[in-house]
Amino acid sequence: MRAKGKNKDVVGELYVIAAPSGAGKTSLINSALSEFPSLAFSVSDTTRPIRRGEIDGEHYHFIDRATFDQRVRQGRYLEHAEVFGNGYGTDRAHVESLWHEGRDVLLEIDVQGAAQVRRSHPQACQIFILPPSLEVLRRRLTGRGTDQPEIIARRLGEAQREMSACMEFDWIVINDDFDRAREQLMAIIRAWPMRRERQQMRQKARLAELLA
Repeated sequence: MRAKGKNKDVVGELYVIAAPSGAGKTSLINSALSEFPSLAFSVSDTTRPIRRGEIDGEHYHFIDRATFDQRVRQGRYLEHAEVFGNGYGTDRAHVESLWHEGRDVLLEIDVQGAAQVRRSHPQACQIFILPPSLEVLRRRLTGRGTDQPEIIARRLGEAQREMSACMEFDWIVINDDFDRAREQLMAIIRAWPMRRERQQMRQKARLAELLA
């Protein structure tokens, strides 16, 4: 959230959540958005086909490959990645506009995009959601009933690759029990703005007076 008072140059927080498909991140993200009114979800662009039940502009901005590639060349994306042959990207101007509105921003992106954000915005809070086990992950993916066995096998392989990057994140939440995982995620979001570096920026005048 944008700081009030003298520190108007302080922009909002940036939260990055990544997880393998089937880890349950969508339910946790929706819960966080309900819990924190100042938190805004940044809807990504994607070149993949729209799925049944999805709404353009709500789940993703569905665009064609030519448009996506052009936006990459123009440097419009805060981060972008290729996942299963489809392009995904976060519009930089949209994130900045949310900050200017006084909002904090949450990104749901993959480990490729998270690594880009880590380099460009090292102050971002990066959270990785893990399933309790590979067997649970397999059951969750199979239980959806939307993918063929070969797709599920490919997703499991990709999941293991993604999970190998979890140690690069600031926080790890294991989603073995939804309520517990939810409380852990809420605690991280509440605590992150209180870190020393952020308070030095937000409370500059107050700290100068107290520590003079």
